[in-house]
Amino acid sequence: MPGRKERIINYFNHYLDERYNMPVARDFIDKQMHKRLPPHTGWPHVFGSLSLILFLSQIITGILLLIYYRPTPEEAHKSIQYITADVHFGWLYRQVHAWGATLMILAVILHMARTFFMGTYKKPRELTWVIGVIIFIVTIVFGFTGYLLPWNQLSYWATTVGTEISGAIPIVGPWMKTFILGSENVSGETLSRFFTVHVIILPWILFFLVAIHLVLMRSQNLATMEPVGEERPTPPECGIPFWPVHLAKEGCVTLIVLGILVTLSVLSPWEIGEPADPLQTPEAIKPEWYFLPTYQLLKYFTGPMGKILGIGVSMVPFVLLLVWPYLDRSKPRHPKQRPISTTIGVAALILALFFGVLGHFSESHLTLLGQTYEIDVYGVPHRIDRETAVQVGEETDHPEKGMHDQEHRTKNTF
Repeated sequence: MPGRKERIINYFNHYLDERYNMPVARDFIDKQMHKRLPPHTGWPHVFGSLSLILFLSQIITGILLLIYYRPTPEEAHKSIQYITADVHFGWLYRQVHAWGATLMILAVILHMARTFFMGTYKKPRELTWVIGVIIFIVTIVFGFTGYLLPWNQLSYWATTVGTEISGAIPIVGPWMKTFILGSENVSGETLSRFFTVHVIILPWILFFLVAIHLVLMRSQNLATMEPVGEERPTPPECGIPFWPVHLAKEGCVTLIVLGILVTLSVLSPWEIGEPADPLQTPEAIKPEWYFLPTYQLLKYFTGPMGKILGIGVSMVPFVLLLVWPYLDRSKPRHPKQRPISTTIGVAALILALFFGVLGHFSESHLTLLGQTYEIDVYGVPHRIDRETAVQVGEETDHPEKGMHDQEHRTKNTF
């Protein structure tokens, strides 16, 4: 005779079967869980699911932050302080949200890199790739809109610099800047608009994009390394079962990343910074790491026409990503059989890393092997003499200078 637990389960199964076509749902779930993946499926294939897990983490911690956050210039910074100091475990989920944004963008980039180099954007998965690129762009916009919400000095002036770029676009630039800001300058109206976009509009957009992306991916399965038009269904004896083999890999990586996320939150917390002051402009404002390559690239384009050209150049990578499946019409998928695509991909990553490093070290001083260098706005180091280096060190030790450097280390907390 079945036990109490079995009787309860049987009762609910019978209840659902009488009212809904549950066998169809169970058959669908069973096929998805036991689907065979291509033999080459390995650890690099976990970054897509990892991005989804981090997105869910952002939603949960974001909801917790929304309980206490106040999107007004007078209350925004104070509410962040209150969350950090007075709310039970508020400091933890604020840090998890802040670090989670960085790790989510990194996971999406790694997922796209794996997809690009393995040629899985090719026919018949062009639309899956295009939607993935749009997800990447929306994720970047998430970071930009969330950047202002702490309403500190760094976020305020970084938003000011970022929106100035949009104003340089010909014809529509001034209108676009006013539409984004809600006024001529960053103000309470800007904070309200960014808050609405960040917590209402973008989450729903990303939710539907991810849902479509997952449906396409699960219906088409992962791509094999066979050329386009020569793919064959993965036989059960050769494929890797999604459950439990691949799902176990995804679970292991998820636990490791969540551990890293909590560790970073505890050992390297992001600071709140000073409240935004429209009358005091800090020096050498820099965006987060995922904006640094574009930020540094735009420095080399000066003047009205130069800004226009710089904006056009900075948009080229995103346009190429969107149309790349329709430009690369070759059949091979293996990276060794696609030397042109592979070379372009490697070069793009190297350039992004190069400009990112230049952007990080630009407008700063660096001591290397006992010699001090001043790095200018273009990332070019200039050696300075010992007397000047001592003066630089004294300025850094000055209290007012120390406060200024503290502002520079301030990071987005929302």
